[in-house]
Amino acid sequence: MSGTSHELSCFNLDAFKRVASGLLGVVSGCPSFEVARDRLRARVSQINFDAQCGKDASPSRDLIRMRDCSTVANTVLSERSDARAGFSVAQALWDIAMDRARDDLQPGFFAELIHLIRGLEGRAKVRFLCHIPPEQNLEGRDIAIARSRELDRLWGLVETSMARFSTGLSEDAQARRNARKDRILKAFGGSPSDWGDWTWQLHHVITNVETLQRVVSLDEPERRACAAACANGLPFGITPYYASLMDDEGEGRDRAIRAQVLPPQDYVDFMVRERRDRSHSCDFMLESATSPIELITRRYPAIVILKPFNTCPQICVYCQRNWEIEHAMAPGALASADVIASAIRWIEQRPAIREVLVTGGDPGALSDNLLEGILSQVASIPSVDLIRLGTRTPVTMPMRITDRFARILGSFREPGRRDVVVVTHIEHPYEITMDTVNAIERLRRAGLGVYNQQVFTFFVSRRFESTTLRMVLRQIGIDPYYTFATKGKRETDAYRVPIARILQEQKEEARLMPGTRRTDEAVYNVPGLGKNYLRAQQNRDLLSILPNGSRVYEFHPWEKNILEQDTYVGTDVPILSYLQRLVEIGEDPEDYESIWYYF
Repeated sequence: MSGTSHELSCFNLDAFKRVASGLLGVVSGCPSFEVARDRLRARVSQINFDAQCGKDASPSRDLIRMRDCSTVANTVLSERSDARAGFSVAQALWDIAMDRARDDLQPGFFAELIHLIRGLEGRAKVRFLCHIPPEQNLEGRDIAIARSRELDRLWGLVETSMARFSTGLSEDAQARRNARKDRILKAFGGSPSDWGDWTWQLHHVITNVETLQRVVSLDEPERRACAAACANGLPFGITPYYASLMDDEGEGRDRAIRAQVLPPQDYVDFMVRERRDRSHSCDFMLESATSPIELITRRYPAIVILKPFNTCPQICVYCQRNWEIEHAMAPGALASADVIASAIRWIEQRPAIREVLVTGGDPGALSDNLLEGILSQVASIPSVDLIRLGTRTPVTMPMRITDRFARILGSFREPGRRDVVVVTHIEHPYEITMDTVNAIERLRRAGLGVYNQQVFTFFVSRRFESTTLRMVLRQIGIDPYYTFATKGKRETDAYRVPIARILQEQKEEARLMPGTRRTDEAVYNVPGLGKNYLRAQQNRDLLSILPNGSRVYEFHPWEKNILEQDTYVGTDVPILSYLQRLVEIGEDPEDYESIWYYF
């Protein structure tokens, strides 16, 4: 596969037939589909058996890939997969072998099958991330010295790759943002002291495109989509501080920042179309089915989510709960005292619950007194020994993390009895500024651990982009916690990344980091059930490849060996489509070539 969009477009029926001639040949004259399926699976198994048991052994890396491809192919060709996925790859292969027309099969399908067959037959074309020729005829310490030289060269490649991505801590970034801060203050009639006042930031949240255009440069598609979102009453909000992080130059440094808050047109169109029944179409995580009482979500035995405040100072486009929010900092978003007290009594009556995640919405936007009142009620529950506060304010409005705010959180810590931690959501190193650094330092000095959850969207998925974030997070005192696969919500297709890319990132990029920089766990949130740990392949099966190239996965529930629970079938985004999007932003798809062999 070459680094051009033209080469990516060369996956078609003729190319597939050339690669798959051996496999298609065993079924070209089959009298029935059942016989064809049996022959296909037998051929796949035979290829793998011959490779693994033959005298002329292939390189180990090829044998491992052949084994993986054989396992996937046999699953994909099974009757059960046909039934669960609603599509038959075996039928498609037999139809192709019999020269029957199949107008439904698209380039993404042929790309997947071509790579699968190449891998199965030991013909995969995978370029190593780093090419270091081995040094021959060495013994003893000379081997260790040579190995050390290899590692130096490998880390040099990593640093070169990470250097592509700007951080908000660079002098250039700080200068650009100081200039935009001055422009925003002038537009709002504010002073430098106002800027550092979090209540001033709240009172000046940008909620319409007219105000946004006064302080941020928008291209026409961005302006049109934002205007449509506001005109149709979709939640839209950006803090003045966060607006200052957006560049004017259009060089793409701020791509991930803009993607957080500027909705794409297809998102707006979907949300407008589904406005009458968003609770059905947008509740991807099925929180309605895991909410035993108002404000509570419970998917696991010993932890609950408490959601007392149903709004945020800033609206993230792909947030799993933004469809429930009316407006940024909407009046009346705080639940009544009685409802909050009922939820907390419910927790207290269940001593199995040891941990409470207070989130929303963003409770960090509550006043000190209101937040302290809620946390004091949670801390009064005897069984609760850990309180988590979920807030994005360290990156959307870091001036909110005042010394008093940090002291309030820290006051609920009782070493040996109860801990308190903060979980935030920083997507990209360009979001991190000295204001964020100072906010995190205040939390740490109050004895609070700080963790980060990243959503692995398209806009943070380039080679070593998230690795750069991990490096900066640890430098400023934040532990990487989770890397979430983008949820399969139809309205956020523009953000989705194939699971194979997450696995590739974990194995080939995150794995190169020092241990404390790669403590995050890659997960897929299964609707109504909870987190599926992607790092362990036994937690899922690749069931099928749909005509457009989408992989269909069967995710196993976390409690499959504990309680009786059904699996969940979910559809991924096509790898070929993802690679084509990378080409559009200047990436070389050859750099991602091994992606096809992560299942």
